[in-house]
Formats: sequence, C-alpha cells, structure tokens
Amino acid sequence: MVPINRAMRTRLLNSMSAIPIGSSLHFSQIPAPYHSRQQDMCQNFEQSSVSNPRANQEEILMNCTFRIPPSANFPALVLAAASIAGQPALSQTLAIRGGTLIDGNGEAPVEDAVVVIDGNRIESVSSGDAAAADGGATVIDATGKYILPGLWDSQVSYSWYYGEIMLNYGITSTIDVGNSGEVAIAHRDAVHAGHLRAPRTYSGVSRLNLIPDGGTGLETVLTPARDPHSVDEARELARAFIEAGADALMFNDGSLPIEYYIAGIEEADRTGTPVFTRSYGPVYGPWEAVERTSHNLPHSAGIWAAVTDPAPGPDDPRDWLDMYADMDDGRALELIERLVANDTALTPTFMANFRGYPAGWAEFEARDRAFFDEADPSLMAYYPPARMQAALAFYGQRGPWSVRDEAARQRKMEGFQNALKFHKMFVDAGGRLVPGANTNPSRVPGENLHHEIAVFVEAGVTPMQIIQGATRWSAEMLLLGEEIGTVEAGKLADIIIVDEDPLEDIANLRAIDTVIMNGKVVERGYDIGYHDPYRRNSELNPPVESLHWVVAFRDASFNQRGFRYVGRPPGGPGTPLPDPVEAPQPAIETITPVMVTAGDPTTTVTLTGFNFVRKSRVYYNGTPVPYRALSPTQLEVTIDASLLHQPGWTDIVVVNPEPLNPELGYPWGDGTSNKAHLVVRFPE
Repeated sequence: MVPINRAMRTRLLNSMSAIPIGSSLHFSQIPAPYHSRQQDMCQNFEQSSVSNPRANQEEILMNCTFRIPPSANFPALVLAAASIAGQPALSQTLAIRGGTLIDGNGEAPVEDAVVVIDGNRIESVSSGDAAAADGGATVIDATGKYILPGLWDSQVSYSWYYGEIMLNYGITSTIDVGNSGEVAIAHRDAVHAGHLRAPRTYSGVSRLNLIPDGGTGLETVLTPARDPHSVDEARELARAFIEAGADALMFNDGSLPIEYYIAGIEEADRTGTPVFTRSYGPVYGPWEAVERTSHNLPHSAGIWAAVTDPAPGPDDPRDWLDMYADMDDGRALELIERLVANDTALTPTFMANFRGYPAGWAEFEARDRAFFDEADPSLMAYYPPARMQAALAFYGQRGPWSVRDEAARQRKMEGFQNALKFHKMFVDAGGRLVPGANTNPSRVPGENLHHEIAVFVEAGVTPMQIIQGATRWSAEMLLLGEEIGTVEAGKLADIIIVDEDPLEDIANLRAIDTVIMNGKVVERGYDIGYHDPYRRNSELNPPVESLHWVVAFRDASFNQRGFRYVGRPPGGPGTPLPDPVEAPQPAIETITPVMVTAGDPTTTVTLTGFNFVRKSRVYYNGTPVPYRALSPTQLEVTIDASLLHQPGWTDIVVVNPEPLNPELGYPWGDGTSNKAHLVVRFPE
C-alpha cells in the first residue's frame, strides 16, 4: 500500500472543488486511480443487481455513492479513501534554483545553487552556469533565500500531535528516547514510507534501566524500560530491541552493573547499532562511556560529576549546578579530548536541565503563550488541552529566583555559566554538539527546539555549528551520515528553504518558506482532521493497559476468601468456562501476537487473563469477533481479514454479561475488561 502523495492530493482536490457540500457522489466520478477499491466493490454490487432483480438497491447505493458531509472535511475523507486504494506514487523531479546553499557540512555557503531531486533522493547539487536540471522538473525559485538540510530535534518523547507542528517548523527528523515500545516500530515505518504526515521518527523502541517501567512481570520484552538481572539477560534484551528494529540501543541510567553495559554494547557493536548512554553514574559515567562505544550522551548525562573538583562522593550534597560551579578546566579539557576521540556526541538539553537559568527564559515563555494564543484553529481542534496546560506550566517557580540565599543563587548561576562554557569548549574542540530539545508533553513542539538553539547562542556556539548539530551531526550519531543530514547528491531529500540568512542570525531558521521531506514539498498549515492511526503517546504505549490494576484484581479474585466468587484457582487447558448467574469483571493480561500487517489473512490472536465466562464477548475496535475458549484464562480470538485492512493501534476487550457479581464485578469495573492492543502495520 502506497499513500497518496502531495501532487496526487492537489490534483484530486482540484478535481473535487466544484462538487457542492452535501451532494452525493458516485465513486466513478472520483478520478482514477484514487477509487479502485471502491469502484471494484461498486461494480460487484451493480453486476449482482443485473443478475438478480431483487438485489438490495439500498446496498448498491450505499456502496457506489457517498454524501459529502456538511462538516466540509471532505478532503480528509477523499484522501483517506485514495490512500486506502493503495496507488503507486507519481514520479516527480524537483529543482531548487537560485538560493544560497548551506549544505550542513560546515563549508562556505554556495550562492546561486541548484539542487535537483529525483524521487526521494538528491540527484545533483551545482551552482551558477554549471548548474543543470531536467527540463521537465518542477522548479522552486529560491532566489534571495537560503537552502539547508531539514532540521532534527534529536531528543524527543514523541506524541502523535507533534507531526504537523514539527513539519511547519522545518523539523523533518526526530530521535525518541526509547519510550514507545512496539507501536514506535509501526509508526516509524509508516512515516518513512510516506503514509503518515509527520517528521521521520527514529526510535530506540525500548531501553535498559535499573528500575523497570511497569514492573508487574506481565509486560512484553519491548515495553520500556526493561531491567536485566544478569549479563545474559542484558545481552538478550539488547538483541531483542535491535532485532525488533531499534535505531539505537539506549541505556537509561548509569546504575546497572558495568558488565551489563559491556554485554549490551557488544551486541550493538556486532550489529552496527548506535549506542546512547545516559551516563549519570554512579557505576557508568562519562569516563566509562569514553572507554567503549557511546555515540551520544543524552542530557550530557553525568558531565557535571565528571569535571567537578573535588570528585563527588556517595553522599555529596551538591546538585548539578553546584558541581559545574566547581568545574576543573583541566579535567574538562581531558574529558573533551576523550569524547571527541570517541565520536561521542552530546545533547545538553539546557532547557530541561537548567530551567529558569537561560537569559531568554521570559522570551521563551512569551513565545510559547503566543503559540497557543495565535494558533491556527484547525491545530487547536486536535491539540490536547491537557498538553497545552502542561506546556505552559513548565514555566513555573523553578530557577534562580527560587533560591533565596544570595550566595547560593550566585553559585548556581556560576554553575550554569560553566555548563555553557564546557559545551562551547567541546564544540570548538571538534565535538558534535546536538540541539535535541527534550520535547515532551510539557513542551511546545517546534518552539522548544528554537528555545534550545537560543541557549546554544548564549553559550557562544556559532550559527554554523548549530546548523551542523541540527542536521549532519544528528544523523551521524545514528550512523546515518551517508543517507541523510546534508544536502549532497545521493542523500535523502529532506530540505528546508528559509527567507533570511541563518548565518547572520540563527533565529532566521524560523523564517520557513518551503519544507521538502522525502523529495516532496510539504503542504504547510494544519488540517482539522489530522489523525495518527497509531495514537502514539510520549508515555508508555503498552500492548495491554492497566496491568497494575490487573495484578491487584488477580489477587482479589484468587487469593482472598469470604467472597461469593473467589478462592477458585484459574482453570487450565480443557477446563470448561463457568456460567455464573452473576459474572465477575474480566481482565486481560497478555496478547499474542502484538503486531500484524494490514492485508494479512484471517489471524488468530491469543488473549490470556482471567474471569472469562461462557457468555463473554470479545470486541475488536467495537466489532464482535468469534473466539475459542481454551480455558477460563485463555481465549483464541479470530480476527477476520476484512477487519485487518486498516493500519493502526486497535482495541480488543472482553465483555462479560450483566448482572455482575457485587464483589468481583461492580467494585472492579463495568463488565468490560482493560484494553489490549493489536498493532496493525502498513504493508511494505
């Protein structure tokens, strides 16, 4: 299945512009090739009416026409139908002419540049009289403007509603922090294939941690984060993440036994997978990171402890700013030399690490408030209100003004200045300094990256260094430098055009004129019907929800005494389902498989849990589906192929009949289980 591309979209919408809202439309009126599946269905019904005069004419009408709804979100409906039809993308050659090229390599800008794009790749880069382009190319006149690689936000907890916002800000790639699990794989692949309107989303899928997220024992191997208990388990988890498609192996803290890091990194080295280490210590810090493969230290984790004098002890009362205030320049220079030699990039996330300390803090808050006050109504129609509140609450009572003692306040301000100084020393020594913004629900996507860039300016980082960090160096720390990150022949065509010179003022990166992603011009602005079928959130996206509730309920169901429906162990294979007068609340513990592909044949999904009864019903996205009960704790659910045509994050629940047991029914729920999710991928 290949999505409708932007040229197809424009052609389709132009052809529909004269059709009045509220009218009915026969699918044959939709220009080919956008209606093939619907046309086939229509023809089948029309043929049946010829052979059978008693055929249901209402059914024919329903399958051959549709009414354009008064909501006027007709384009979204038509485009969705066109995308489902799965037509091949039209070939398109673009030529960007006349602009000044800043290619991301750090070299002098090239005036009067011509960049030719064929498909999703850059075919050639030239300038002046030597420039050439296919005469049939669509030409973008960039005269007086500046051509750059698409920007990266290289530290993101991705949520579905970021997509259009980031593209409008010229952000064409992101790197998440390994917090999405299985759904990150399907979402990333869909974006990269052009099915979803969003920046490229490179993912760690999951991460290794001292303390797991969840921790019930029912989580899948890819549920972030996993806590290995042996060297072998650390190696197995690393292998599982990588085999699942992780773009980087991520360690989320520095507290695991050193042997665990070594085992995981060996697996990453064996497979050529980048390694990101949050080297907070006390076991694994920056000095350990430079002894072995580590392509990135998110948050510049542990740098403060590695450069402070005296070195921190177990009960050191100093915080990060205090340790930076005690920075020893000699230790700092030694660590910088080792980081540069090891090709270890730093993502300092100044905005996250030092809230309230940057000089532009008040301006950042004002810009974020203006973002919402002046937002396109189509964006605010789907931007989650709770996320807006969280983003504005970020500017709370934290920062130097919250430190009442003047001497302590000045010391922390000195620590912040030393943090800036260290990172300036690092980038000037040849280090890769990357402006990932730690974008999460408490930040405004797009704006947050520019705030982080402004703090880089405060540190003295040059505009050219910032551009390299937000393009080439971000790609290189994922070992993707040969594929993306600069404007060079053969690379993926992610490009932005800005109206003003960012080398004069890096804030000119805000002056976006054109965004090109994967070789196609991005239609900027916001669609009131914007939708991500995977509903990816920055928090956990578990295949089975509410597992802590499940654990507590299991204990009540099988271990406590004195209730009318407890004390019975779960039935094993072959045990008949009970048929109680008062049904208990059902609960799902696991789902297998977790992921399938749209277009797959009829699929069997196994649910394990408890309190399944003879009259239980199973629903897939609200549709009842058949199942075979293996026991009161295990169901084999049949998902018909006709239900698997639509990619997305689907819901499966078990519903028990009324009346519910007064002790193990109503107090624990309403008869509908917690949700399990089947991830349906787009076909390749």
